[in-house]
Amino acid sequence: MAFLKFEDLRVFKAAEAFADEIWDVVNEWETFAKLTVGKQLARSADSIGANIAEGTGRGTAKDNQRFVRMARGSLNEAKYWLRRASHRNLIKPDEADKLKQMIEAIGPSLNAYLKSLGRPSYTPEKPGRSTP
Repeated sequence: MAFLKFEDLRVFKAAEAFADEIWDVVNEWETFAKLTVGKQLARSADSIGANIAEGTGRGTAKDNQRFVRMARGSLNEAKYWLRRASHRNLIKPDEADKLKQMIEAIGPSLNAYLKSLGRPSYTPEKPGRSTP
């Protein structure tokens, strides 16, 4: 049976790309904006991929599903902070559009991944085992 590596998941790659884009944008902000909205936005964006990764190491589909749900919560939090950043003119309109598109693509992917975890073919990667 195949083992799941979080690094190979499309949804993880999309979450990681989103977090990297957020980092690049926030890194250009002034100190006050970074320490308030920026810190929250970057943390919530990073949490999406972190929760996907952590879930795959938990050993059961049920645990993994719980972490994917937490990733969805982090995605919604990132949406909120992105709205705040846009409203406060911290993000250029073209940057905001790109980031919104990325967020909108991750949501359905998280839902599809969550649904796939209920299928019998899912087996989490076991520590110490190699993938064929």
